[in-house]
Amino acid sequence: MEVDYRIIPEFLNDMEKHRFEILKQNSTLSTDFQFEIIRRNIDARTRPIQYVMRAKILTSEQTPTNENETFVYNSVEDKSEIHIIGAGPCGYFAALECIRQGYKPIVLERGKDVQSRRRDLRAIQQFGIVDPHSNYCFGEGGAGTYSDGKLYTRSDKRGNIKDVLKILVAHGAHKDILVDVHPHIGSNKLPSIIQNIRQTILDHGGEIHFDTFISDFTVSNSKIVELISSSKTFSTQRVILATGHSSRDIFTLLQKKNIEIEAKPFAIGVRIEHPQGLIDQMQYKQNPREENLPAASYGISCQIDQKGVFSFCMCPGGLIVPAATSPGEIVVNGMSLSKRDSPYANSGFVTQVDDEDFVAFNSDKALRAMSYQANIEQTIFAASDGTQRAPAQKIIDFISKKMSQNLPSSSYIPGLLSAPVHELLPSNITQRLISAMKYFGKRMNHFLSQEAILVATESRTSSPVKIPRDKESCHHPQIQNLYPAGEGAGYAGGILSAAMDGQRVVTAITKLQSKY
Repeated sequence: MEVDYRIIPEFLNDMEKHRFEILKQNSTLSTDFQFEIIRRNIDARTRPIQYVMRAKILTSEQTPTNENETFVYNSVEDKSEIHIIGAGPCGYFAALECIRQGYKPIVLERGKDVQSRRRDLRAIQQFGIVDPHSNYCFGEGGAGTYSDGKLYTRSDKRGNIKDVLKILVAHGAHKDILVDVHPHIGSNKLPSIIQNIRQTILDHGGEIHFDTFISDFTVSNSKIVELISSSKTFSTQRVILATGHSSRDIFTLLQKKNIEIEAKPFAIGVRIEHPQGLIDQMQYKQNPREENLPAASYGISCQIDQKGVFSFCMCPGGLIVPAATSPGEIVVNGMSLSKRDSPYANSGFVTQVDDEDFVAFNSDKALRAMSYQANIEQTIFAASDGTQRAPAQKIIDFISKKMSQNLPSSSYIPGLLSAPVHELLPSNITQRLISAMKYFGKRMNHFLSQEAILVATESRTSSPVKIPRDKESCHHPQIQNLYPAGEGAGYAGGILSAAMDGQRVVTAITKLQSKY
C-alpha cells in the first residue's frame, strides 16, 4: 500500500510527524505501522511551501526497498572481450553490464583518472590552459563528474532507472537519490563514486586504460579489427563507442573512414547567473529561505519563431565552470557541490538550432552542425583576452544591445570581461534569446535584475552529430561490430540516460550472440 501526503519543511526530518500525516490520510492503519518514504518533491506554489511525499506501508514480512543493495558480479577475466571507448557514465555502466552478462570489458579512456584530472581542471581555472584530453568533458567519469551530477531523467522508456540509481547508491551515492524527484549527487561526491565503480570493474577481471586516445582503427570485412592509440594497438571483437558529445576528433575520424554519420540539431546560447537569494525570493517568496528547503531552481521554456528557447542544466547554489575541450575556444557549463551552498545560481539559456542555421557552412553536410558549434565558440574566444576569461554582459544590457559598463561579481573563477555578446552570437540566436528574456521577465520577478548576467558560450548541450545504429541490434549499419552509444552518438542526454544506454547496448549484444 502507498499513501500520498504533504508536510511542511519545518517537519521534514521529524518521522513522527510523517507518521501523523500518513494516518490523517489513512485512518485504518495501526498506530505502530512501519513505512518507507519512496518519493519526495517540493510544491513551491502553495503557502506555506510543502513537501509532497509518498510512503510505502510495510507489512511485518517486508523490508525497505531503498536499503543499500548488494550487487553480485562474477569474474570475467577469461571471458570474451568487449572494448569500450570512453569512461563516462555510458562507458562505465556498459562495463558493469558486461560483467553482469559475462563479458570482459576493456575500457579505453583518452583522459586521466578522476584524481589526476583535478590538476588539469585547476590549469583551466587558474591559468587558462586547456588540455585536449583532460578537462571538464574528457577524463574518467566524463562530463558529469565535475559538472554536478544532476540526475534528471525519470522515464523508464530508455531502461531501468531504479537499477542505475541503486548501482550508484551501492558505490557510495546517498540513498536520497532513490526518493527525490530531482536527485542530485554533487561534484564533491562523484569522484569517490566513480573510483568505486572503477574498482568493481577491475576487481572482477575488467581492464581500464587511461591516457589512451584512439586515433585510428582498422576495418576488415565490415568489422573493426584493430583500435590504434599512440602507445598500443588493441585487437577487437566488439567495440562500444561511448565518447561523449564533445569528441569532435572521433566524429571527424568516422567521416574520414566513410562511416555514416549525420548532423543533428542541438541548442546553443549563454549561461545566466543570478544571486541565489533572488531565485529563492522568486520561487519561494523567501530570502533567506527556510533551513529545510534546498536552494531554489527554475525551469522555463517558450517558442520564439518556431524554435524552442529554454533553460538547461540549472545549477542552484552552483558555479559556472570553463568547459572548453581545445585551446582557442570558450565554452561554459554549470556545476554545484552536494550542499548547493554557493551564493550564486546559474542555468543554461539556449535556443534550438537546426539545418536552417547550419546550411551556411560549406563543410561536409554531416559535420555542418559541429562546424557551426565550433565557429561560435572560437568567435567568443577571439573576443576575449586570449585566456579563459569569458565575455559577459548584464541581461538588461544584452536586451538593450549595449555594452555593460560594469559587471556584478560571479562564481566563474577564470574571470569575466565586459563584451557585446549580443554582437558575438549569430543575430538570429541573439534575437530569439532577447525575445525569450523579455517574455520570462514579464512572468518572473527578479529574472531581469540588475544583478543578473549572462556568460558566453553555453554550447555543449548535446552532440551535434548522430551516429546511426540498428534499433534492435544497436550496431552501426555499415560496421557490424561497432555499437554507438550514449550522448556522443545521439542516444542520451545526461548521466542516467547515458548509463541506461550503455546497459541497453550490452543487452543487445547479448541477445545478438544468443542467436548464433
